[in-house]
Amino acid sequence: MIERHRFHSICPYFAMFPEAFVRRNVLAWSKRNDIVLDPFSGRGTTVFESLVNGRKAIGCDTNPVAACLSMAKADPPALKAVLARISDLRKKSAQFSSRAAEVKDEFFMACFHQETLQQILFLRKRLDWRESRVDCFIAALALGCLHGESHRTEACFSNRMPRTISTKPAYSVRWWKKNACLPPKRDVFSILTAAAAYRYQSPLPLIKGRVVEGDARKASSMFRAYKEKVKLVITSPPYLDITDYHEDQWLRLWFLGGPMTPISGQGKDDRHRIVEHYWLFLSEAWAGIMPLLQDSAYVVVRIGGTRLQADELEHGLLTSLNSTGRKSWLCEHQQSDIKNGQKRVFSRGSSKVGIEHDFRFQVA
Repeated sequence: MIERHRFHSICPYFAMFPEAFVRRNVLAWSKRNDIVLDPFSGRGTTVFESLVNGRKAIGCDTNPVAACLSMAKADPPALKAVLARISDLRKKSAQFSSRAAEVKDEFFMACFHQETLQQILFLRKRLDWRESRVDCFIAALALGCLHGESHRTEACFSNRMPRTISTKPAYSVRWWKKNACLPPKRDVFSILTAAAAYRYQSPLPLIKGRVVEGDARKASSMFRAYKEKVKLVITSPPYLDITDYHEDQWLRLWFLGGPMTPISGQGKDDRHRIVEHYWLFLSEAWAGIMPLLQDSAYVVVRIGGTRLQADELEHGLLTSLNSTGRKSWLCEHQQSDIKNGQKRVFSRGSSKVGIEHDFRFQVA
């Protein structure tokens, strides 16, 4: 049995696919040193698993949480540098004074112990995650520890919450009051130090990847150096009608510099709500990556939805791929049941998606 690399679980991500799915397709449809692309990189599973298996890898995502996680895994710094930076941040945090408005917010006061919140606010202000590889990795660790089931583990900063998604402020406060849950006093820097030491027990890949915070539709301009060099695409685009990634990840987005509350519609886009617009969006995304693909490259897509059946998904994917001007054809289609991967354990209800479909296409 292959031992799971500890970087994979740095931070769970809603609607993520398992590394076994990536590994199987990487080994089947590429060779060592081939280039693998994920234009919707999410938490970086495709990029990192490709690197672990000796492939070069690139990816992009518009969501800052996804970009941070993927960037951290694609090009991780040395453990020594991470630990030194955490130690330095601890020393400097003692002189930090946060803005009163943030400290007095009802949600944040109920979610985090006052001393823990001060440390989180300091990191939010000081971590330059877009420019520094070390800060990016520390930010990724912090995203994974920011909220979680504090009654079960001391490796999270927050009051009791799910680890996968951020529940909304008003609902969270009501739930904590009803269940008499108080925020635990946690030392952020000790947790990050332990988390770093744990993650680096798995050996780093010998190859570095590259991830960009950006739109898949602009992939050919973001990755000009990879024109006609990509052998394999493994990706899972946003599903129609399933989730608003900005709403589900609002607290992590806040930590990376976003607003203090979920903003209605911040991450929504009607191309993900209206079927015709959805396929237009994917046509534009495929057009963005096509200049990067070799002749006879493979495109592996995991996709689902509450309103689209298998034949509709197949037709929509094939039509959108062919709309780019390059001929594509279906090589394989499989389906799998979702087993608790997208359940919401804290808030009411759960995803309606019960089946996901895996399609493999070849592009002339």
